[in-house]
Amino acid sequence: MEPYLSFRGRRALVTGAGKGIGRAVAVALSRAGARVTALSRTAADLESLTRECPDIEILCLDLADWEAVEAAVGAAGPFELLVNNAAVAELQSFLEVTRSALQRSLDVNFGAALHVSQIVARQMIAQGVPGAIVNVSSQASKRALRDHAVYCSTKSALDMLSKVMAMELGPHKIRVNTVNPTVVMTDMGRMNWSDPQKSAAMINRIPLGKFAEVDDVVNSILFLLSDKSAMTTGSSLMTDGGFLVS
Repeated sequence: MEPYLSFRGRRALVTGAGKGIGRAVAVALSRAGARVTALSRTAADLESLTRECPDIEILCLDLADWEAVEAAVGAAGPFELLVNNAAVAELQSFLEVTRSALQRSLDVNFGAALHVSQIVARQMIAQGVPGAIVNVSSQASKRALRDHAVYCSTKSALDMLSKVMAMELGPHKIRVNTVNPTVVMTDMGRMNWSDPQKSAAMINRIPLGKFAEVDDVVNSILFLLSDKSAMTTGSSLMTDGGFLVS
């Protein structure tokens, strides 16, 4: 990320910060001067993150545990910036969707973003400070994908939640937006899309002819958190290489 975006002295919370996009966002915010709290349910990931970036504070939590999240996030705040990145992708065809996959996806992809945002937004309002929230969604919120019935649906729900949040929190000077990436070349992304036949079918639908790199998404998130986007709220920033226009 270009160094002109400074978050010096601002408090930030990033969920799903153990790996991939969330981890990269936490590190980028910290290097841009923010005081970052990274939340993940995997202790080993958080330990390696603190070795990489010792200034980052950590919270090891399962976001499906509302009581634990309420207590821990409430005690760790207040925050001015929030990135709801935590997500699960349990891919099943529509006819094979299980109750457990549905519930876990609803809990993490939708419920956790709602709950953590409630906690953080209440803190912002109580402190009387403006803030910014970015919910990490997906191109899958806008386009049906095979075997993604639950994932597409929870990301669509997250997009609409973000619009309602933007409407209700705007009077408190809290902005809410989503970033909606295409396939991202995290370790998991590379593993899931390593089959050339599978990846070619998707890349052929992307006008720029490539998947997103982690930095592409991080840069979009930092922009929406920053004062450079001070007049942007309730929007979805498509980081999809043009997938939706094809």
